[in-house]
Amino acid sequence: MTSIRRPVQIESPCIRLCRVDMRNGLCEGCGRTLAEIGGWLAMTAGERQAIMEALPGRLATIAEAS
Repeated sequence: MTSIRRPVQIESPCIRLCRVDMRNGLCEGCGRTLAEIGGWLAMTAGERQAIMEALPGRLATIAEAS
């Protein structure tokens, strides 16, 4: 019997509101930098988790600047 390989689901903070704040270089939707967004799939789970933990603070900074 042939087994079917399913793609691995990688957690992402993306909320499909992709707009970079030019003052701080962060996406206004998820709080990541363009480099983080571009490299997300190549990162280790630990690297992604560290960024995920930093995002609430980043998003608060974006909101305060608005």
